[in-house]
Amino acid sequence: MKGFFQLISSSRFYRLFSRFSPLPEEVLPVPDCLGRVPSGDKLTAEERLPPFSRSTMDGFAVRARDTFGCSESEPALLEIIGEINMGSAGTKFTLKTGQAVHIWTGGELPHKGDAVVMVEYSHLMDRQTVEIFRPVAPGENIIRAGEDFEKNSTILPEKRMLRPQDLGVLAGLGTTRLNVHRRPRVGIISTGDELIAPDQPLAPGKIRDINSTTLAALVTEAGGIPKCYGIIEDNLDKMLAVCEEALTKNDMLLLSGGSSVGRRDFTLQVLEGLKGSELLAHGVAIRPGKPTLLASKGNKAIFGLPGHVASAMVVFYLFVRPLMRLFSGLAPDHGLQNIQVRCGEQIPSVIGREEYVRISLARKPAAELPVATPVYGKSGLLHPLIAADGLLVIGRDVEGLDAGARAEVLLFP
Repeated sequence: MKGFFQLISSSRFYRLFSRFSPLPEEVLPVPDCLGRVPSGDKLTAEERLPPFSRSTMDGFAVRARDTFGCSESEPALLEIIGEINMGSAGTKFTLKTGQAVHIWTGGELPHKGDAVVMVEYSHLMDRQTVEIFRPVAPGENIIRAGEDFEKNSTILPEKRMLRPQDLGVLAGLGTTRLNVHRRPRVGIISTGDELIAPDQPLAPGKIRDINSTTLAALVTEAGGIPKCYGIIEDNLDKMLAVCEEALTKNDMLLLSGGSSVGRRDFTLQVLEGLKGSELLAHGVAIRPGKPTLLASKGNKAIFGLPGHVASAMVVFYLFVRPLMRLFSGLAPDHGLQNIQVRCGEQIPSVIGREEYVRISLARKPAAELPVATPVYGKSGLLHPLIAADGLLVIGRDVEGLDAGARAEVLLFP
């Protein structure tokens, strides 16, 4: 007879992640690094950005002190000694007292130039003389060399996923290739004699596999590479063979269904039967998701997830996603937005377990916080998943929440 769960807390479950390490690095062109995490230390600039001081306006490059005190009634008269176009060297000019250079946006400032007068506040008297009607301060309408990043300054901190703007900065600094952590490859297996593929006609007692598609999308959303291995009937030897094969090609394996203690739930036996594997946890004190399993094989992780897709999603967000982020080089957290809400009604719970309640959010007039209303439904129903905006968290030592109580919600991505 199979043993019952030995429930552990979610915090203890998270501590098991210390057994795993980020995946090895690979070198990619910078444009292909979106969503990746650089490996090694923080990134530093190998040169200044911008590499030269430049104008942010069309107008006249000047020495700011030559404009002090000028006005529309008493303009400053400056001698024009040349013109600087975008892409041309501005340092071929050196400003002396009473001189200016016509400059365009993005143009390099001349030597001794420390400000730009906008063209709107100037008037050309002739080709060699300009009237300035408004004074400028040093640094006005310019970006100084290195003002964005000085050489050897930090561009990005450690353990941060690269965004489009990050890639642009790296390109501006001349970085063309980057060492990043490899994306985790995740194998997905659905188990159960009752399951058929989505493209198969229904037969008595059969249901279409929902979990493979859902989990594959969740893996992609979390930055991983999913690989579905189809449906495996409740046959221990076949499940073991498919899992062994999948583990040779993936960093993580997700088995949905069969993680409970029923007569034909083989996932525990599979995890214990994999060569070189170690069972780390069977059961966690949360609802839904109590029968969650975790095993390791070297630096590879194997999860046994509940068969109900709603429960499997909760476990994915709470545990699978954080471990995927660790593999990717990030901190091992869920990475979901966390907001404060008010409960729209009383929400019951039981002391001794953490509860994650699907909720919908509404913004009521004059309310300081969004109002969260539970989306109830039996564990096997699917429509609550569509209606939910996130998960409301009830701590393990809390006996429900009253209407109007303040609570924490993890928003779905």
